[in-house]
Amino acid sequence: MTTTLAIKAPSWALPISLFSIPLGLAGLGGAWTAAARLLGAPPWPAEIAFGASTLVFAAFTLTYLAGTVRPGTGGFRLDLRHPLLGPLTAYLPVIAILLIAHYAPVLGGLAPWLIWTAVAGLALNAAALFAHWLKHPLDQNAMHPGYFLPVTAGAFIGAIGFVSVGEHRAAVAVFGIGIFFWLLLGAVITSRLFFGTELPLPFKPVLSILLSPPGTASVAWFAITGGAVDDLQAALGGVTLFMLLVQLFFVRDYLKLPFSTQYWVFTFPIAVLGNIGVRWAAGLRFPGWEVAGWSALTISSVLILAIIVASLRLAARKRPAAIRTSRPATAVAR
Repeated sequence: MTTTLAIKAPSWALPISLFSIPLGLAGLGGAWTAAARLLGAPPWPAEIAFGASTLVFAAFTLTYLAGTVRPGTGGFRLDLRHPLLGPLTAYLPVIAILLIAHYAPVLGGLAPWLIWTAVAGLALNAAALFAHWLKHPLDQNAMHPGYFLPVTAGAFIGAIGFVSVGEHRAAVAVFGIGIFFWLLLGAVITSRLFFGTELPLPFKPVLSILLSPPGTASVAWFAITGGAVDDLQAALGGVTLFMLLVQLFFVRDYLKLPFSTQYWVFTFPIAVLGNIGVRWAAGLRFPGWEVAGWSALTISSVLILAIIVASLRLAARKRPAAIRTSRPATAVAR
């Protein structure tokens, strides 16, 4: 069996992979929110990051859904059944949960309803994906770390959302779901990476997603326990640290890639590392813990800002080229 690596879609259609942009911005906002509470950092960087994430997410969602309902296009339905892109459809409810959790104090009594709705949407999305995988067995080579998003990282983010509205038991319940699927899919995905064909170079950034399950689990457990560094947190920290060490051996492959929007895949794992760096430093309170917390936050923020700046430069270079390409067509039309 062969795996299709691309979808035939209209040129105007919004690729689902671009939702990694608002996810990365929300992750950066989460890191600065932790720093504001634990390190006394100013709140405005978090508000800027979450505000930008909200605007981009709203614009992308409207565009994406417009493509879904337009006659003759597949949109969400096509993406959901695609062997590579299917798990990425969970971006929509996952980002919504992060944004609602941040703005919960402003939303007041509406926040719990919105969190439950977003988590229900994530559950339906994950169940539809899981059922599709059971009914239509996948080519092993289609598996990639992005499959963690709907049922593992998404579940841990759901736990964070429930904590933000005071739903402790619901948070623990979805945290348990995340642990179950982390163990289940972790073995399958690792087997594919060990024994399947090598990922094509353009797909190498998805290897950074291997940091997301332990990283989001760590943030979720900090939220559930109120910042305690208990035995489970120590275990999660150990796994996260090991997966970070593994990432160091991928850096050479990452640097071979020409810059593109695919680099935004890196931003959420990087933001999560900054977030747990702040939380671990504050939880342990060792000598110099504030310096360590600020260092983790600064490194993650600088890396993400570099990707933002590079993206803006890329967009600026593409715009004149697009204008030049469109001029002959305009002249013919006239």
